[in-house]
Amino acid sequence: MPQQSRYSNDEFESLMNKVILTLEEEGANRDLSLMVLGNVITHILNTQVSPDNREAMAAQFADVLKKSVKSN
Repeated sequence: MPQQSRYSNDEFESLMNKVILTLEEEGANRDLSLMVLGNVITHILNTQVSPDNREAMAAQFADVLKKSVKSN
């Protein structure tokens, strides 16, 4: 069963496109882009998630990321 998001597709696509556009405008290559995005995720986890939940949320995020790039 698909998960229902609390955010609209337009809201999500707009923000995602802004992030991608910024990386492209700065000429960030793959490695730099991944480093920046990884640090953004770390910042979000450290500032918006309670210390007791951070490791579990990071693991859940990593699992979803792995599933999203898995070849079928």
